[in-house]
Parts: sequence; structure tokens; C-alpha cells
Amino acid sequence: MSLFKIVKEKIFYGWWIVAISLVIGSALFGIQYSFGVFFKTLQKEFELTRTETSSLFFAYMILCGVFVILIGWILDKYGPRLVVFLMGFLSGLSLLLTSQANSSWQLFLSYSLLLSMGTAGTMPVLMSIISRWFNSKRGLALGIGGAGSGLGTMAMAPFATYLISNLGWRMSYIVIGLVTWLVVIPLSMLLKNDPSQIGTLPDGVKLEAATAKVRNREGSSQLSGLSLLQSSRTGSFWLILAIWLSLGFCLNLVFVHLVPYATDTGIAATRAAIALSLMGCFNILSRLLTGKISDIVGRKMPIIICLLLQAGALVWLIWSHQPWMFYLFAVVYGLSWGGLGVVPYAMAADIFGERNLGLILGMINVGFAIGSAIGPLLGGFIFDVTGSYNVAFAIAAAAMFVTALLAALTRLDENIGTN
Repeated sequence: MSLFKIVKEKIFYGWWIVAISLVIGSALFGIQYSFGVFFKTLQKEFELTRTETSSLFFAYMILCGVFVILIGWILDKYGPRLVVFLMGFLSGLSLLLTSQANSSWQLFLSYSLLLSMGTAGTMPVLMSIISRWFNSKRGLALGIGGAGSGLGTMAMAPFATYLISNLGWRMSYIVIGLVTWLVVIPLSMLLKNDPSQIGTLPDGVKLEAATAKVRNREGSSQLSGLSLLQSSRTGSFWLILAIWLSLGFCLNLVFVHLVPYATDTGIAATRAAIALSLMGCFNILSRLLTGKISDIVGRKMPIIICLLLQAGALVWLIWSHQPWMFYLFAVVYGLSWGGLGVVPYAMAADIFGERNLGLILGMINVGFAIGSAIGPLLGGFIFDVTGSYNVAFAIAAAAMFVTALLAALTRLDENIGTN
């Protein structure tokens, strides 16, 4: 028996799903969160204001909110291979076409429209797939698999900065698009929908042979959980949606405008990119820690702490004007972002079950998409009017604080999905 077969048999396939999700997420999130690195280059190339440049990302996120529901439905109906294959193909194609754009309206088609079709479902799709493979270790598994958002940011920000400096923005998009195809498309073929496809239960619990045959025939139809309508009648559904709306507003306000804001204060673009990388690095660490902690102490308290940390970091950002201040912001913000990037997903899977999780998470992510669209656009508008981002960052901090209060006052009905 080969070493590969021995390792494959010894390691529960759910952990291979986690590893594959980590790499795929790194590629797709790296694209999304690198927009800020390209921001001033696109602004100069197409002679746009910051509001107009931000509107590219606004349109992208609004369209993400449209497509994420459809993607969640397709995932539940047809499984992950087809969905992730299309996501990888469309994302790479989007960047290749964007590299050839000669006007802002072409950017809206090639970047805002096509990339939203490719990346809209990244997090809900990957989190839904992983959730179906784990119960007792769900928080940890989601933390590891979801760390792709941090890893992609950590790697892509300096990589894109290097490419733009040496090859120009057009060739940079070509390179990143080709890498996306080479990474995502092959890995999509290794995904499986749930443990029934290999004759086990979540966490690798073995089934008797007869039971395994029944589960393999019936497939994912045996997964338990609430419908979207039933889920929407719970307070927890709207709490998680509110958390994701606030997170999207703040997160993409920061990702789109942090590099322009830092360079406005006289900091070199390379150092500003380091701040983005630090955010990604500590996002990874936080996802691993908070996911595991939430398995032990519950989901609610880690969410509240992360929301308050993020509010404080945004207040600090208003006064930042030296590299070390941006780096400290990046560390704290990355830690809070990481926790919020995994625990609400684990909470949703705990409460609503796995049967319609792709569709439910897709609907919840509409809130994230709306927030993500408004945040960068509002930031660009406020800058054009006032010449500063201070008001935008203050609004974002207040939004996170209010959401923390909402989370603290909300009663979570755990285990609804298992009733």
C-alpha cells in the first residue's frame, strides 16, 4: 500500500475537505481583498474620483448579494464540485477580462458583474461544506477552513503590490487570474458533499455497513435542519444577519480604503500593504483560537468580544498616522475579524442544521453583501466631501458597538436545528 493511501485512510476525509477549503478560500478571498491595492492605480488610469472608484466595489458587493442566494441553492441541490468549479472559472475569467478594460463601464462588467458571480458564495459555500462533515469539532474545523480569508489577504496584498510595481496592473490581473484557474479548478474536483458519500457520520464516526449503504443511496436528503422560512422566524437568524451586515460594512470599508488612507498620510504603499498582510495573519490565528474556544464556551461570548475589539480598533485607526500605529490596528482588527469570520457560521450550523445550510447562509450573506457595498462607497463619498476618512471610521466603530449590544441582549435558542 502506498504512503498516500495509508495517510488517506488514517485521516478522516473531513480534514481533507478543510484543507481544500483553506486553499480555495485563500485564492478567492485574496482576489476580493486585494481591491484596495489596485485602488489608486485604477483611479488614476480611468481618471475617477474616490467615490467613482469605490462604486466598482459597491456594484460588485451588491451583485454578490444577488448571486449568493442562487449559489447557496445550487450547492444544496447539486453539491459542491459544480459550484466551486464555476466559481474558480468565472473568477479567473473576470480578472483576465478586467486586464483588457479600457473604460470604467467595462470594469463594471468584467470586474463588478463577472467577479461577483465567481466569488459571491465563497464563504457560505465553504462553511456549509465543512459544517456537514463535523459536529463536535465544528468550530475548530470552520476556523481552519475559513482561515483562507486571512491567508489569502496575507499573501495577496504584498504579491499584488509587487506585481503592480514590476508588471503594471493589467499584467498583474492576468497573472492572478491564471493562478486562480490553476488552483481552484483542480481542487474543486476533490470536494464531497457530506460524510454519507464515504459511509461515515460527521467527525468520522463509523456506520454499520447496512446503514452506510442506506445513507449512500439517500445521500444528503438525510441531513437534518430547518427550512429557510423556519430559520427566518427565529431571532438568531436576524442577529447573525445583523452581525454580518455590520462586519461587511466595516471590513470592506477598511480593505478598500486602508491603503489609500495610509498613503495619504505619507506612508509608502509597501508598508500599507504590510498592514493588510498583518490583518490576514492575525485573522488566521484568531480563527483557529476562537473556533476552538467557541466549541468549549459557546458561540455568543466570543462574538461579543470580537465586535467590541473591532469597534475599538476602528476608533484607534482615526488617530493613526505612523506605520506602527497602522500595524497595531491591523493586529487587533485581524484578531476580531477572524473570530467574526467563523463563530457566526458555527452558530448558524448549530441552530439551523445542515439540510438547507447553503441556502440559509446564502441569505444571511446578503446582509454581508449589502454592508460590504455601502461601506466602501460611503467611505469614498465622505473623503470626497470632507477630504478625510475620520467620519467614515467613526460611523463604522459605532455600528460595531451597537451590534455588540444587540448580540449581548439577544437570547439564542441553541439546538433548534436538532429538534
